Amino acid sequence: MSNERIAETEAPSTPVLTIDGARATIRLNRPRYLNRLEPEDLGALLELFERIEADASLRVLVLTGTGRAFSAGYDLGAISASPDTAAPSSVPAFEDVVNRLEDLALPTICRINGGVYGGSTDLALACDFRIGTDTAEMFMPAARLGLHYYPGGIRRYVSRLGVDNAKRLFLTAEKIGAAEMLRIGYLTSMVAAGALDAEVDRLAAVLAGNAPAALRGMKRAINEFARGAFDETEARRRHQDSMKGAEIREGMRSFAEKRAPKF
Repeated sequence: MSNERIAETEAPSTPVLTIDGARATIRLNRPRYLNRLEPEDLGALLELFERIEADASLRVLVLTGTGRAFSAGYDLGAISASPDTAAPSSVPAFEDVVNRLEDLALPTICRINGGVYGGSTDLALACDFRIGTDTAEMFMPAARLGLHYYPGGIRRYVSRLGVDNAKRLFLTAEKIGAAEMLRIGYLTSMVAAGALDAEVDRLAAVLAGNAPAALRGMKRAINEFARGAFDETEARRRHQDSMKGAEIREGMRSFAEKRAPKF
């Protein structure tokens, strides 16, 4: 029987957090507008990230959308607002929210249940894994809108997808389908719609079962490598600590006893 807990939100359109055992799920929840993100969602997402990271019982985060799309991206009206009507300075920048997701200590999976457009392409890219249906599609319309994209998003595209694919997606504003998303490495895996939940569940269980401290440290090192800011001293310290820690003792013991480890 599931021990699922649902965190209530103030409004039904804000992101919804569900906790089931070691797994947290954030569901973007504005299906009428293809889960378009509004300024008020940004602070809500940051609060959820903090809450999830502070809960030692959680081992993996799944990010997904309600309905037939993952997300239509950030509200264009908020982007183009004049200084007199722009969101107050207390609203975090979209880039800051995506960067925070990228650096979340837990491993993250984006469950792409449909279209992923605009800024949400970067939100998904900030996750460690992206599992999408074979009917998914994506496009980055910045060039068509006259928008020079923020640096963090361009960096992620280049480091994850390579220079040529980043140029293609940013400079042409072409829409591509799931098979091409898989080919260029945007999708980690592609499945039929009916198999999406099973594949997400499988990967989430694998990640939740691995050594959390070792996993957090290696994720941090990989992200630092990708952005050209690798802290070798800290990585070596984490490596040395792991060689004498409780996780490696349990890992070695479980390997010798031919059983699953219990971290």
